[in-house]
Amino acid sequence: MPILNRNPPGRPPETRIAPAQILGIASGKGGVGKTWLATTLACCFAQLGQRTLLVDGDLGLANVDVHLGIAPESDLSTVIAGWIELEDAVTPVQGGVSQKGGFDVLAGRSGSGALASLPQEEVARLATALVPISLHYDQVIVDLGAGIEDNVMRLARACDRMVVVVTDEPASMTDAYAFIKTMRGHAPAIPIWVVVNMADTATAGRRTFEAIGRACQTFLGFRPSLAGVVQRDTRVREAVRCQKPLPLYAPQAQATLEATKIAETLLRANDPSRGPRPSPAQPTA
Repeated sequence: MPILNRNPPGRPPETRIAPAQILGIASGKGGVGKTWLATTLACCFAQLGQRTLLVDGDLGLANVDVHLGIAPESDLSTVIAGWIELEDAVTPVQGGVSQKGGFDVLAGRSGSGALASLPQEEVARLATALVPISLHYDQVIVDLGAGIEDNVMRLARACDRMVVVVTDEPASMTDAYAFIKTMRGHAPAIPIWVVVNMADTATAGRRTFEAIGRACQTFLGFRPSLAGVVQRDTRVREAVRCQKPLPLYAPQAQATLEATKIAETLLRANDPSRGPRPSPAQPTA
């Protein structure tokens, strides 16, 4: 894999003295909205003033570009082949880094499965290469593949913290627990958060989290943190069909507000001085 330049072309001079923390978005099984959450959080972080990079780390079923309606000229497969450098595979979304919710994407090779059988050493090199490029961002999100396959866990171990997406379906909850258990075995120091997606109500979502939390406490001796609950929202499907991030498609949608709250929770966990967001002013009569 090519060596990264210190200052990527077209990017502002490096200002961070340490790499941004890498946030992994994981799930025990597919179909729970993992990629939707990854793209939505990237947009939310950008709207909160964070220079954000979204990496499609689903090496088997990459589809971040499809979700966002972009057609990258290059992707991770061309980087791994040695044709270009990692920063040259970056594609801006909606104006680029932190411009009206814009962020950058490192896309995978959607629809090909070309990277599914990537050798372990190449995955390890990819994980290592994320550190220098993260010097140019405030937030780096990696959309991991679903499940607990070796390459998924290898990328997961490169993350500084993890969000596990789960729904109230028994299979999702069981597989989410399996991922958390495997992650704790591989990297017990990495903080794990849970997002309950597609909940019927906020209360039902918290019940789902409590079930997972009790299982983790009983059998693993620790309890993950709740990052938030996203309730079912018809605007989510509309935004996905339009291939546009939900915060840009429907800024006032319930799921947008809940995803923004999750982003703020994760930011405060890194920087407690941020404090809670002030409540919006109420209109006067």
